[in-house]
Amino acid sequence: MSSNSLILPRSRFSVWLQAVRAFAFPASITPVLLGGALALHYDGGVNWALYPLVIVCALLYHAATNLISDYFDWTKGVDKDYTFGSSRVIVESLLTPRQILLGGWLIFAVAVGLGLMLVYFRGWPMLLLGLVGLAGGYLYTGRPLGYKYLAFGDLGVFILMGPLMVIGSYFALTGVYDAVALWTSIPVGMLTAAILHSNNTRDIIHDGEARVRTFAGVIGHKASKVEYLFLVGGAFAAVIVMIFYKILPVWSLLVFLSTIPAISNIRTMLRSQPGRIEDIATLDVQTAQHHLLFGLLLVVSLVIDKLI
Repeated sequence: MSSNSLILPRSRFSVWLQAVRAFAFPASITPVLLGGALALHYDGGVNWALYPLVIVCALLYHAATNLISDYFDWTKGVDKDYTFGSSRVIVESLLTPRQILLGGWLIFAVAVGLGLMLVYFRGWPMLLLGLVGLAGGYLYTGRPLGYKYLAFGDLGVFILMGPLMVIGSYFALTGVYDAVALWTSIPVGMLTAAILHSNNTRDIIHDGEARVRTFAGVIGHKASKVEYLFLVGGAFAAVIVMIFYKILPVWSLLVFLSTIPAISNIRTMLRSQPGRIEDIATLDVQTAQHHLLFGLLLVVSLVIDKLI
């Protein structure tokens, strides 16, 4: 029996899970959980029945954005068989570029359809938030803008997966806007931007070959180390400032339980050398893991503050 005969064929479902990069979904779940934790402190009525819908819509927007990104990264020559960062389903011929593009649009359509239910309950502000999310997700790499390729990816991801998601989920549940949701979203948004920035720092050479401008590529490897330190360290600093101004409860110091992986990640970045991709090959994954831990600890601190 040959070794090839022992390789089981992959299911279509598993291929699409790879395509949407389901492993990265905690980055969109965390801000929604944070919005829900903040809603616990709202004195008015909270429509918790809408919460599952909010979570599903957040995941669908994230999945569709990943598919659209894969398609345009491939068409621009960013994704090759030797590069990192994509789902690799196109470069490995698991799915065609057309399937990826149509899949992205289909998922966006489903997300918009479900989102209209939130609009029904919460009105035009919910529609505006949804349209910003749709435009931000598609235009991240999609024509005619592709702001990822214009060095605005870090800023876009910070806004979309920080303030927009936290404020949006809070508003969907409560029907009101609260500035606390904006301020509380900042550290989560910074760590989300850190995930992308570590990815872009690793890919500076490959992105340059594809004539793609990321912020890391513009400022260079040395300055990218400083930005990474600012984003990760700034998330902790933001929590301290918000505790001082009583925006967050003292329980939010729990986020400092995540300092060990944070310091480890910072050291990895600071020790990395230009052109040595292997130095930070998995730093985006490690940063995502820290983002999840930090976010969950922040959520837990708000739940504890409500219960005590």
